Amino acid sequence: MTMDTGKAAVAWTLVALAVVLGGCGSGSGQGIMSVFQSKAQQDLSAGIKEYEGGNYAHAAKLLQASLDAGLSPADQVKAHKYLAFVHCVSGRQRQCRDEFGAALKIDPAFELSAAEAGHPTWGPVFRSVKGRR
Repeated sequence: MTMDTGKAAVAWTLVALAVVLGGCGSGSGQGIMSVFQSKAQQDLSAGIKEYEGGNYAHAAKLLQASLDAGLSPADQVKAHKYLAFVHCVSGRQRQCRDEFGAALKIDPAFELSAAEAGHPTWGPVFRSVKGRR
């Protein structure tokens, strides 16, 4: 049984694609999803990771860059939420309130998770901002 030229070309293309995509997850640490994410989404993901690692200044830069690059409304809310967290833990209450306000302006139904809402630093700030709307 032989494969015609068209099928062989498709098969080799699929093999090459698998090899290329298989390499996307190695070395860079960003994985295959970075191939399909916009620069804004990559900055958002990196900003959240930096926040979770306690690198607040770098997280804020990446989160702001993600907003500047253009995110979907849902991702804008997420970026503003994490920026609020950064400002709150850094003792910048006004900026924290401003970021929560920006998130709520985009999505008035936005809520923190139960764990986030119970946080002693930003939970009260969020409730205060949400109560004014």
